[in-house]
Amino acid sequence: MSEIKSIKNPFAERQLTLVRAIIAGIGVVGLTLVLVGRLGQLQVMDHAVYATRSDDNRMRVRIIAPARGLIYDRTGVVLAENLPTYQLEIVPEQVHDVEDTVTALAELIDIPDRDRERFYRRVDQEPAFSSIPLRTRLTPEEVAAFEVNRQDFRGVEIHAALTRRYPLGQLAAHVVGYVGSLSEADAARLDPRRYRGTQRIGKVGVEAAHESLLHGEPGSKIIEANAQGRTLRDLDYQRPSAGENLYLTLDARIQEAAVTALGQHDGAVVAIDPNNGDILALVSRPSFDPHLFVDGIDYVTYAGLNADPGRPLFNRALQGQYPPGSTVKPVMALAGLEAGVTTPRHREMCIGYFMLPNNERRYRDWKRSGHGLVDMHDAIAQSCDVYFYQLALDIGIDQIHDFLGLFGLGSTLGVDLPGEKPGLLPSRDWKRAVRNETWYPGETLNVGIGQGFMTTTPLQLAHMTAMLATRGQGYRPRILSAKQIPSTGEVISYEPTPLPPMHLGDEAYWDKVAASMEAVMHTPRGTATSSGAGASYRIAGKSGTAQVTGLSQEDDQAPDLLDVPRELRDHALFVAYAPSDNPQIAVAVIAEHAGSGGRVAGPIARAVMDARLEPSP
Repeated sequence: MSEIKSIKNPFAERQLTLVRAIIAGIGVVGLTLVLVGRLGQLQVMDHAVYATRSDDNRMRVRIIAPARGLIYDRTGVVLAENLPTYQLEIVPEQVHDVEDTVTALAELIDIPDRDRERFYRRVDQEPAFSSIPLRTRLTPEEVAAFEVNRQDFRGVEIHAALTRRYPLGQLAAHVVGYVGSLSEADAARLDPRRYRGTQRIGKVGVEAAHESLLHGEPGSKIIEANAQGRTLRDLDYQRPSAGENLYLTLDARIQEAAVTALGQHDGAVVAIDPNNGDILALVSRPSFDPHLFVDGIDYVTYAGLNADPGRPLFNRALQGQYPPGSTVKPVMALAGLEAGVTTPRHREMCIGYFMLPNNERRYRDWKRSGHGLVDMHDAIAQSCDVYFYQLALDIGIDQIHDFLGLFGLGSTLGVDLPGEKPGLLPSRDWKRAVRNETWYPGETLNVGIGQGFMTTTPLQLAHMTAMLATRGQGYRPRILSAKQIPSTGEVISYEPTPLPPMHLGDEAYWDKVAASMEAVMHTPRGTATSSGAGASYRIAGKSGTAQVTGLSQEDDQAPDLLDVPRELRDHALFVAYAPSDNPQIAVAVIAEHAGSGGRVAGPIARAVMDARLEPSP
C-alpha cells in the first residue's frame, strides 16, 4: 500500500486564519456596538425614566397622620384628648412562628379575642416587615411584665402612640361622640391627600360634625429603603399640623347635674342659654362608653348595643320625637291672643271633659272632676285641658300650624350636630299628602294639648322655651363656641346666629303668658309648686304628661301608674326658664314612661337650673 502524504499549503492556511480573524473581529465590534448602543439608550435616551425608577426603589415616603384637635367645654374642662399609650407590636417576618408568639405573649399580657382577630387580619393584609399592633393601651404592669421577658421575644416591641380618650365617658357620649376606624365609604368621600395615613375619623357627635376642624394636615418622612422596603436612613421630614382645638358651649358641671337628676329614667335633658342659643347640657339616657369604638368595636359588643331595648346608641335629645303634651300650652295661649280669638280675661267652664257639637265623644281633662271656671292664667297654671280644647277649636288648625312653626316646631333647627330630627307639626295639607285623608275637628283638639299627630324633639322644646324667655328673639342652637389654632394659640370665637324676631300685635302678651308660667311654679294651685319651692330665683315653667296610649270612652278614671305596663305608661315632660325676669337658662326634660310631668320631670329641670344659677359649693 502506498502512503499518501499531505502537502501543507501555508498560504491557504494564512488566508483561512485571516478570514476567521476578520469574522471574529466583526462579531466583536458588532457586539460592542450593540452593548454601547444599549448603554447609550439606558444612560442617555431613557435616563429620566430609569432614574425615577431607581429613586422609587431607593426612596420611600412615609405619611405621618396629624394629631387630632382636643375638645373642651365652655370652662376648659377636657372632653376629648389624645392620650399617650403603649402598644404591643409584632414584626411577623422577625418571629419564628406568629401564632406561637401570640400564645406566649398571652401568658404575660391579657390579649382579648377581638384584638387577636384584628391583628391576624392585618397580618394577612400588610407586608411581613410591617410592625403590626397586637394590644393597645398597655398598663404599666403589662409593660413591665414584657420588659422583664423581652429577650424571649425577638421581633416584638412596645411603642408609644396617641389614642383618643373621653374623660367624661358616658356622661357626654351623645354630644362629644367618638372616633372610629376609617371605612371604605369614609375614604371614598374624603380628600385622599388630607387623609393620607389617617386610621380614624369622627363618627358621631361633635367628633363627626366638626371633623374638618379637628383633623389637621398630614406630614411626611422620606426614607432610604432597600429593595425589601426596610428603612436604611431618614432623608427628609415634614412635620404634620395638628387639628384645631374646639371649645364647646357645653358646661360639664350642668351636664353632670342633668345626668344625675335624670337618674335611672330613660329620656333626655336639653338646656339652652336663651340669650345666644348656647347648648349648656344635652343628655340622652341610656348612654354608652365611647371608648368601645376607638380601637374598633367587636361584632358581639356592637350587636349587643343594637339589641338593647333601651337603645343606648339612640340620641333622644336630637332624634327622639315625642308628643309635647301640655308643655305646648303657653304657645297655644299666645296663638289664641295673636289670632284675636280670646283675651287674657276670657273664661271657660271646665267640667272634666269637652264635647264637639253633634258628637258623642268626650275629650277628657286630666282632672276628671273639672277645674271649674278658668281664665288663661289659671288654665296654664293648672294645665286645664278643656280650656285649650276650646281655644284650639277657635283658632283652627291652619293658624295653629303657622304660629307654632314660628317657634321651630315641625322643622329642624340647624344645630351643628348630626342626626337632628324635625318632629311633626301636622296640618290639613300634611294629612292630605301623607294619608290622603281630610282633617277632623277632633284632631285639632288633640293638637291643642300637644297630643295626636304632633311630635317634637327635646331640643325643639328647649328652643321653644328659650323663645318664650326672650319674648320672641330666638337663636339657632349651637354646640361650637370657638376654635384654637394650635400653632399660634390664637382663639377664634364664633358669633351666635340670631333668628328673625317674632313681633306680636301686643307685646304685653308675652308678659301675660310668662306670669302664668310663673304661677305654675310659685302658686299653691300650680302643677309644679313643689319643684319651685325654696328657689332663690323665680322660675317660669310648664309641666306636660304625654299619653302613650289613649283611654277608652268607658274609662272615667285614669289608672294608677304602677297598674299599667311600663311601655304603656305616660311620658313625663317639663319645660322652664329662669330667672323669669332675666333668663339665663331654658330647660326641656322628658322622662320616658315616668308618669306625671310636674312630679317627675319638674324636679329634674329644677336641678339643672340650680346648677346654672346657684353658686357652686
